[in-house]
Order: sequence, then structure tokens, then C-alpha cells
Amino acid sequence: MRIRLLAACMAVSVGLAGCTQISVSERHFIRPDAPGTVVKQRYTNAAASELSVAGKDGAQLNGILLEQPGARSTVLYFGGNSFHLDQHAQHALPLLAACGSNVAMFDYRGYGRSSGKPSIDTMQADALALFDALNARFPGRVIVHGQSLGSFMAAHVAQARPVLGTVLESTATSVEDFVHANVPWYAAPFIRIDMADSLRQVDNRKAAAHFSSAALVIAAGRDKTTPPRLGRKVFEAIPRQDKQYLLLEQAGHNDALRTEGAIAAYCGFVRRL
Repeated sequence: MRIRLLAACMAVSVGLAGCTQISVSERHFIRPDAPGTVVKQRYTNAAASELSVAGKDGAQLNGILLEQPGARSTVLYFGGNSFHLDQHAQHALPLLAACGSNVAMFDYRGYGRSSGKPSIDTMQADALALFDALNARFPGRVIVHGQSLGSFMAAHVAQARPVLGTVLESTATSVEDFVHANVPWYAAPFIRIDMADSLRQVDNRKAAAHFSSAALVIAAGRDKTTPPRLGRKVFEAIPRQDKQYLLLEQAGHNDALRTEGAIAAYCGFVRRL
């Protein structure tokens, strides 16, 4: 979910001149594939079936579902901003499936296999549509898991739907806090953030306050993109006793579940559900 907002403002560090205001819009966070982009190599898994769910505007959200014998739950995974099913499923799917749950993952609209034009509103609506489709198939047994950008999608679903559980990995409190966290300390006094209204309304603390089931927040000690302190604030906003906070000191932004001990803790949470 890394953004590059300060390239034009680096003169601040040497001359304190030039850029004093940064305008932040959805395009800094949502980067769909260029029109006409073709998938170079399609991911296949003999144990997984392909799924397609219609967005409310007719966009087709395409993904896969891995069903496992004796599975007691189904994980609906929302990847980060760079997530592409055909590129990343080969690494993400085995990790998520290690707990014995079914696993479903989709490309965001405008990414990879899925059609449509993404925005905050349409992606949030899509997240609900994906959950509803899976919950109809596995009633009351769907866990939402979001990583980075996907954590905002998962939290949006968890505040509005009867999820079995919620996992927020490498998450942040709000888009505004995320942006400020990525401004170098030496530039912060000279920069004002002008943020789009659609981004200001995205706040995982507000969503977390409405969670109605168990939650796990996973933070990475070496995460420079979404620092652990932001994930901790989200965790503190969850009004439940059955919440857990997992800080992986040696992990970075995108490798938390590959860190030693992470899968054991993750599976412990999933299986207790």
C-alpha cells in the first residue's frame, strides 16, 4: 500500500522551499491495471475451483475457492494494493490453507481477472458482495482476512456483516494517519496534507468499534509502511474480550505470515473459531 507522494517535495530537506501542500487522492492508493493488460501466466490449482461474483454495477469479480475436507470455516482473503491472483496466489494460498480452512481470494475490480473501475465506494461494495456470496454457501462460517489495503476491506465487512472472525494484517488506523506516518520527520513541519473526502471517511478504528466477533490484529515490527503503532490503535478500538494482538518483531510489511511462529498463532486463532 506504499504511496509516493513526496518525490516532488524532497527539496524541503535541503532548502525548505517548494512544495508545502500535498494533495492525496484515491489514485495514490488504488492502481488498477492499464486497459488491455493481459495476464501473462494464469494461476492454476487442481484443488481450487474458479468463482465469479457480480458487483452491483455488473462488474465481474473473479477469483478462486479452495475447499478442504472437514473444513469448519472459510477464509475470504483481501490482498494488498499490489495483489494479483495469478501472481501472488501461489505464495498466499498455501499459507492461508495451512489451518485447514477453505480459502477464497479474488482480484479487485480493475485488477487481474476482474473487470470494472475501482474506487473506494465500489471496492467496499464489492467486499460486501463477495462476503454475501460466500456466506450463502457457508452460512455463518466465513472469516474475513485483509492485508494492508485489504485490511480496510475486511474491516468494512466485519462492521456490517455477521462474520465468524476478522484478521487484520499490516493494518492502519486511517488513510490520513497512514499518510502522515509516511512523511519523513524532517519534512513534516513544512507539509500540509490535503486529502480527498472519500479517503477521510475510511477509518478502521470506527469500523473496529462495531466488530461483533473475535478479531486478530497482526503487526510487523519492521513495517515502515503501516507501523505497528497504527495496528495497535485499531486493536484497542475493538470492544471485545476475544481479541488478540500479534506483534512479529522480525517481520516486514508484506511477509508477516512467513515469519517464524506466525502461522502457528494464526492457525490457533482460526481453529478456535
